[in-house]
Amino acid sequence: MRKSFNLIILFLLGMSALAQAQNGVIRGTVVDAINNDPIPLANILVLGTDFGTTSDLDGNYELTDLPPGLYDIRASYVGYKDNTQFEIQVSNARPAEVNFRIEEYSTDLVEIVVKASPFRKTEESPVSLRTIGVAEIQRNPGGNRDISKVVQSLPGVTSASSFRNDLIIRGGAPNENRFFLDDVEVPNINHFATQGSSGGPVGLINVNFLNEVDFFSGAFPANRGNALSSVFNFRQRDGRNDRFGATFMVGASDVGLTMEGPIGEKVTYLFSVRRSYLQFLFQALQLPFLPTYNDAQFKVKYKIDQKNEIYLLGLGALDQFALNFDANDTEEQQYLLDQLPVTPQWNYTNGLVYKHYAERGLWTVVLSRNMLNNEATKYAKNDDSSPDNLILDYQSQEIENKLRLEHTHQLGNFKLLGGAGYEYVKYNNRTFNRIFTSAGPQTINYSSELAFQKYYAFGQLSRKLFDERLVLSLGIRLDGNDYSEEMASPLEHFSPRFSLAYSLTDRISLNFNAGRYYQLPPYTVMGYQQDDIFINKINGIDFIRADHAVAGVEFNTASNSKITVEGYYKHYSDYPFLLRDSLTLANLGGDFGVIGNEPTISRSEGRTYGLEFLFQQRLFKGFYGIASYTLGWSQFQDKNRAFIPSSWDARHIANFVIGKKFKRNWEVGVNWRFQTGLPYSPYSDASNLVVNWQVNNRAIPDYAQLNTLRTGNSNTIDIRVDKKWFFQKWSLNLYLDVENITGNAVGIPALILDRPLDENGTPFGGPTIINPEASFDQQRYLLKEINSSVGTPIPSVGIMVEI
Repeated sequence: MRKSFNLIILFLLGMSALAQAQNGVIRGTVVDAINNDPIPLANILVLGTDFGTTSDLDGNYELTDLPPGLYDIRASYVGYKDNTQFEIQVSNARPAEVNFRIEEYSTDLVEIVVKASPFRKTEESPVSLRTIGVAEIQRNPGGNRDISKVVQSLPGVTSASSFRNDLIIRGGAPNENRFFLDDVEVPNINHFATQGSSGGPVGLINVNFLNEVDFFSGAFPANRGNALSSVFNFRQRDGRNDRFGATFMVGASDVGLTMEGPIGEKVTYLFSVRRSYLQFLFQALQLPFLPTYNDAQFKVKYKIDQKNEIYLLGLGALDQFALNFDANDTEEQQYLLDQLPVTPQWNYTNGLVYKHYAERGLWTVVLSRNMLNNEATKYAKNDDSSPDNLILDYQSQEIENKLRLEHTHQLGNFKLLGGAGYEYVKYNNRTFNRIFTSAGPQTINYSSELAFQKYYAFGQLSRKLFDERLVLSLGIRLDGNDYSEEMASPLEHFSPRFSLAYSLTDRISLNFNAGRYYQLPPYTVMGYQQDDIFINKINGIDFIRADHAVAGVEFNTASNSKITVEGYYKHYSDYPFLLRDSLTLANLGGDFGVIGNEPTISRSEGRTYGLEFLFQQRLFKGFYGIASYTLGWSQFQDKNRAFIPSSWDARHIANFVIGKKFKRNWEVGVNWRFQTGLPYSPYSDASNLVVNWQVNNRAIPDYAQLNTLRTGNSNTIDIRVDKKWFFQKWSLNLYLDVENITGNAVGIPALILDRPLDENGTPFGGPTIINPEASFDQQRYLLKEINSSVGTPIPSVGIMVEI
């Protein structure tokens, strides 16, 4: 061990001796944010240094001879608002391309106090909007370059499980989130996705493609529909336009390659592939499941001229899942082997986007297609030798073809956004499933094919008043589809929204938003059939509605940090109520598999409310960090229409992230996270009936005592250490990232057989007749409780080479 440690030290010292303080380059363009016209003679400054330059007649600029490192870059021009881009990584491997889109002031220059904020804010969404830079994603301790893990440091965000990305935002379900990649909607951004939800254990998007991410936990702009809890806008960079470049990445769970470069003078490309070897790590950790994921991502952009551009992008995944039958020594391992199905899955999204810059506005046309293929198979005791052992055989596909047209027009103090969209949806499902319910064992066996059309229109008008101290925005949206009469009329799904922001000083502002939002039920609900009839269509299933109100105060300090306090309230209507077990979908919870594949009606109400605090520090004098706290409630109706805690009711959530950059390109970060337990239901006394247990070896929740128990508190610590070297034409980054270093394991307890049979082949517990008129044997097994959650520290040693 000592010899290995000495070898590592000698390697690091040798690399440090070879590394040279080479000089990096920053270049890009400065254009008008509305019409894309180049802005000549704009001032470009590297903050905190003596480096600076001006743009040429075509709006281009270049800064050279910069030592590698992170920099804040500011562009300014008379009559325009300053624009600062933060934490730009400069290296010798490739030029850092930083393009500025600066906004013209709409009032007289003499009345303007110029103050650049390090945090993004829009007229439509002055509250509940947080922007995360790519450097913040890459260095987040425990995040493993996964945006879904990184956002869990922000207020109001949590997850049902430490090893999954089922994002619960302000008490809403994981399927209430929407994701857009360069204006193209992507239904899911995770591998091994839960159908009918949006979670999964591993992120899908390549961070090397990203510039930054806008995260809306409320105040959604009118052009972003079908969301009740959050919207993510991922903004990708373009491929480099000077020469070929590549980044090679090796981590503890996967290996990936990103390539980029020009194709002629007007076309650039980005392309990446990744394959996991997570199955080897899980095998070494003696985990009973072995996932393998593959993904690919690309972006090709053709800049036709200064006023027109078009780009094609794609994102796809191929996921495979196997059970590790060698990991069956403990009761916990045996339980997971008995419960987990084999779930291969693949999905893709392709999108074509055209942008035309007019004199005072922007036209955007988005054409896209996405598809999900989801399968699941499970045999009793994993014995596939007989079809009689089959418990679950499921295959489903979701296909969406989308067209959206948007136009943004700026006229003085007014900004107008408008557009419309059309979608053609196909869904098919083949299900065989033996299940247990509160009413006893049941067998579901059906096939379904569904096709319908969606249509919508939106508009939003924003106005700046009193020297831009007051900003008002009013938006409307109308949604409909031809699935049923209940959903057909856009006028019955009219969703207004209003935002207000008032600057008390140049650093303090009051912000407010109220709005109504609609979302379709999951396709698993809409496509469910009984006797070849879309039973939920007959049941009158309708859009889910949520009314939001958010108010807050924001203080921007003089040291690249901000403090916000926000209060929120959401009221849900027409939430899906599951008839099989008589509970609201939000009280069901979520995990691997399928959500909502059963008879449903739109009848439940819900409410979530709380208070959020955030302190966010951008890199300043070597330090960065986030401190957040959320006090929140999430309640939905039970079968008696009484409000009870939902499965997403995390009362207290606290996060603290701090990092420090040291000399010689060393960096250390720590992430501490605390969360009180989530509600769950106890198990029914009927769980140990032999006739119930033999269906699929699992206890039955007692929904008569819905969500009356809570899991234990979650308390985790993650650490990360980075070291970078910069050479003549390439750079090297080594990192150590340890998730859940405390080994914290919190989850819902599980029941397993204590002793299945006695020496006479009779179930322990003996024959018990609860109901003398029962038509089946009511013998019982003896059961015992175990903790099925996995609390293993997961170390990751990664290497990233950029050329």
